[in-house]
Amino acid sequence: MHSKPVALVTGANKGIGLQIAKDLAAHGFTVLVGSRNINNGEAAAKSVAADARAIQLDVTDQASIRAAAERIRKEFGRLDVLVNNAGIAQTGKPGRPLAEIVKASRPSVASLAEVRAIFETNVFGIIAVTQAMLPLLREAPAARIVNVSSSTGSLALNSDPANPRRAMFGAYSWSKTALNAITIAFAAELESAGIKVNAACPGFTATDLNNFEGTRTVQQAAREPVRLALLDANGPTGTCSSDDGTVPW
Repeated sequence: MHSKPVALVTGANKGIGLQIAKDLAAHGFTVLVGSRNINNGEAAAKSVAADARAIQLDVTDQASIRAAAERIRKEFGRLDVLVNNAGIAQTGKPGRPLAEIVKASRPSVASLAEVRAIFETNVFGIIAVTQAMLPLLREAPAARIVNVSSSTGSLALNSDPANPRRAMFGAYSWSKTALNAITIAFAAELESAGIKVNAACPGFTATDLNNFEGTRTVQQAAREPVRLALLDANGPTGTCSSDDGTVPW
């Protein structure tokens, strides 16, 4: 059995996921840098820590997920932390302005093909990865699952006419609403096993998801997911939170 705690971060070859990987490594974890492209993952792993390892993982590909789980079992025997970070905001060409993405994502005009693709990664992909990793998480003494969500998926906030970001409640946000529900469901099922499952809102962060129009740094964005990954036995489960505290469902 591997002596150090082991963390898997999906979509960790760039952006918030890469920073989460770096921060967990700084807390003593051996970090598995999940990446659809293994070459990108290997390059990222070198910047994370000496013992960080790239792992090919496409959350929309069941064979890729299964192979990743088998490799983790063979090399480590368990998984202490799973951070479901991989996500997409659109399927159009890279570099589209955020305003354009939001406009195209309105419910009256949203492409069903794009909505399905977003949900395939942001919702079904997280279910698939979590299911595959659960046997490994059950082998850990105090496993933690962190789902990277967003306050833009909050039904409470988006039902408030005073919310200035209400106009952004499009396909990406709908997927985060669904992810919040999944978080509650997994938390309820796994509570008796001592596995804590929480959602983290990183805030409006400058990444390629929003064409780098966000206002927060990846260092700021990684703080809450990392905090939830490090929860002790007294920590909560089945919550959604940000740096500012609880995010309403």
